[in-house]
Amino acid sequence: MLKGPINRLRFIGNIEGVSYLVLLFLAMPLKYFANMPMMVTWVGWIHGFLFVLYCFSILEVKLSMSWNMGTSLIPFIAALVPFGPFLIDNWLKKKAH
Repeated sequence: MLKGPINRLRFIGNIEGVSYLVLLFLAMPLKYFANMPMMVTWVGWIHGFLFVLYCFSILEVKLSMSWNMGTSLIPFIAALVPFGPFLIDNWLKKKAH
């Protein structure tokens, strides 16, 4: 599954996407409605680490596959949108072949 830079990007993107959703739809409501701010601290730290890993993975794909800046921006922008990494997964799968 992790064979090739695009497949690694897809894998990390899916994990990062899940962490973003957990941050937005679990940790943030717990912070504001259940007075549990530590959830945002922990989940936010994990999500931040995964986001940096995702960015490095985008850089790896850009360099190894000779992607231009526009193509490289697509997965980056997708990471900023909830459900974004899941929405571009098929596009990345096609790019891997």
